[in-house]
Amino acid sequence: MPNGSDEHSPEQHPHRSGLGRRGFLTLAGGAVATGAGVAAGAAPAAAADTARPAVQAGTQATDQATTATPAAVTPPPPAQHPEGEPDFGPNVYVFDGDTPAATLQSIADAVYAQQAGAEFGTGRYALLFKPGSYGVDLNIGYYTQAVGLGLQPAAASITNAVHADADAHGHGALTNFWRGVENLNIVPRSGTARWAVSQATFFRRVYLLGDLRLDDGGYSSGGFIADCKITGQVNSGTQQQWLTRNGMLGQWTGSNWNMVFVGVDNAPATSFPSPTYTNVARTPVVREKPFLYVDGDGAYQVFVPAVRRDTHGTSWEGRKPEGTSLPIGGFHLAKPTESADDLNAALAQGKHLILTPGIYHLTEPLRITRAGTIVLGLGLATLVPDNGTAALDVADVDGVVIAGLLVDAGPQVSDVLVRIGPDGARRGHAANPTSLHDVFVRIGGAGAGRAKQSIVVNSDDVIIDNTWLWRADHGQGVGWDVNTSENGLVVNGDDVTVYGLFVEHHQKTQVQWNGERGRTYFFQNEMPYDPPNQAAWNDGRTRGYRAYQVAPHVRSHEAWGLGSYCIFADDPTIVNDSAFAAPRTPGVRFHSMITFSLGGGQGTIAHVINTTGGPSDATTNLALLTSYPD
Repeated sequence: MPNGSDEHSPEQHPHRSGLGRRGFLTLAGGAVATGAGVAAGAAPAAAADTARPAVQAGTQATDQATTATPAAVTPPPPAQHPEGEPDFGPNVYVFDGDTPAATLQSIADAVYAQQAGAEFGTGRYALLFKPGSYGVDLNIGYYTQAVGLGLQPAAASITNAVHADADAHGHGALTNFWRGVENLNIVPRSGTARWAVSQATFFRRVYLLGDLRLDDGGYSSGGFIADCKITGQVNSGTQQQWLTRNGMLGQWTGSNWNMVFVGVDNAPATSFPSPTYTNVARTPVVREKPFLYVDGDGAYQVFVPAVRRDTHGTSWEGRKPEGTSLPIGGFHLAKPTESADDLNAALAQGKHLILTPGIYHLTEPLRITRAGTIVLGLGLATLVPDNGTAALDVADVDGVVIAGLLVDAGPQVSDVLVRIGPDGARRGHAANPTSLHDVFVRIGGAGAGRAKQSIVVNSDDVIIDNTWLWRADHGQGVGWDVNTSENGLVVNGDDVTVYGLFVEHHQKTQVQWNGERGRTYFFQNEMPYDPPNQAAWNDGRTRGYRAYQVAPHVRSHEAWGLGSYCIFADDPTIVNDSAFAAPRTPGVRFHSMITFSLGGGQGTIAHVINTTGGPSDATTNLALLTSYPD
C-alpha cells in the first residue's frame, strides 16, 4: 500500500492492514476435514496434525507479510567466477565438490537473510550446483532460484534440506511469491521437504526422495509442480488450489478448492466437487523449460527440451531426455547494467540470451525476430520498460523459448508488456511452437506501474507453462487510479495451450480468449479488490467484468479447473454477474469450476458461468459447478 494516509492507506481501511490478499477469508463455522472438499462458507482447511492454525474460528485471516523495509542485514559476498568459467555476474553462486561445506552454508544463509522478507526488494540470486552431493540446508527466499547443473536431476543431490517456509510471515504463505527450485535430487534429512508458496513459484524437474508438504500451517495460495518424481506423499495442506503437470507421485493427500493434475502418474482420479480433484490423464502438447547443465567435459550447455505430445510422467525418468544441447558460447551473458540497445544488438547477431540476476531497465523492447531464439533468466531476472513500450516483442516465427523472467510495468503506460507475434499473425507453428515458462508480470507493488495488457498472444500454437499476471493489491504504487491495467491475458492466436494460468486484479476482462481451439489447464483468479463502486466497474449493461471470457464467435475451446474469487473491499454491495463467460455451443466445454466470496461474503458473484451456477455471496460463499454445458 502507498505511504501516507490517503484513501487506500491502512489508517483509512483497517480491514486491509498488513495485506489484504486473500486475507479476507473468514472461518464461518464448522471444521472441514483435510482431504475433503470445503463446505460453503469455510476457509481452506489446515492440513494434518502438525499444521499451525493461522487464526481462531470467527476471525479474519490476514497475511502477516509487510511492505516495510526489512531490517538491514549483511549482504552476501559477491560471487567469484574462476578464469575459464562463464561470468554469470556477482549474484550467481556456482558450487562444486571442492566448495567447503561451511562456505556453501554461509552463502546460502546470507542470501536467505537478505531475501527472506524482501517481497519488493531489488536483490536477485541464483544458486547453481554442479553434479555432486551437498549436505546444505537451503531456505529459498524471494527472487531466489536453486538449480542443479546435471543433465539428469539425480546428478546434483541436496541431502539436508531444500525448503520454502513462511516464517517471515507468521506461517502464512499467501505472499510467498517469486522463487523456484529445479533440476535437483532432494533427499531431505527429516524425510519431508516443505514448499510453502503461492503464485509465481516453480518446483520443476525435481527427484524428491521423501514427502512434500505444501504449507507452513497458515493460509497458502499456490502453486505449480512440473516434471517431478516425488516418491513419498504430497500433502497440499492449506493450499487453496494447485496444478501438478507431468510427474509421478507416491501419494497425494489434501484438497480445498481446486487441485488439478495433468499427465501425472498415480494422481488422484477426478472426483470434483468432492474432493475437488480434476485429473487429465495425458498432456496434449508441451515443451519443458530449458536449463543449464555441465557436460562430462566440464563445459556449460543449455538443454532445450523437445516438444512432446500425448504424454504422462516425467521427461527424464528411465530415459535420456529428448532435446537439443546448445553450447553456452552461443549465448550472450547479459548483465543488468546493459541497455536495451546492447541486448538487441546481441540478438541481431544471432545470439541467445541468458539474463543474469538483476533488474534491467529498458528504453525499448527486446526484439526477438529469429526462429529458435532462447531467452533464459536466472534468479528471476526482471525487465522494466521505462518508456511505455513493451518489454518483450516476439516475431511470428518458430520455436522461440522465453523462461524464468519477471516483467515489471514501468511508470509510463505500456499498451502491452509481452507481445507474442504481431497483430494479424497467421503462420502455423504446430511442429515447433513458441513457449513461455515461468514468465511472470507485475503491475505496481514495487512502485507505480501501468499497462493496458500484460501478455498478448497473436501467434498460433503458443504454449504458456506457468504464469502469474498480477495487478498488485499491496505494496507501493497501488490504487484504482494508480496501477491501472485493463487485461491480463489476451489470446488472438489459434491452438494456444496454457498450463497454470494465474491472473489477478485487472480492472476489465482479465482473460480474453478470441482464438480457436484454445485449452487451459488450471486457472486461478481474484477480481480487483478496489472498484470504488458498481458504476465504476460495469461492462456496459453487465455488472462487473469477466475473469475469463471466450469470445462469442469461438466454436472450439476447453478449460479444466477454474476458480475465481471476489472481495470488494471498498464497496461490498458490488455484484459481478458471472465469473466466466463463453458461447453455449458443443465445442466449448468447461470442467470443474468454483467461485468464492471472500471475507464472509464481501461482494457477490451472481453466477459461475453465463447464467449457470452460483451465487457466491454473504449467504453462500462457495459455489461449485462440475461442467458447462451440462
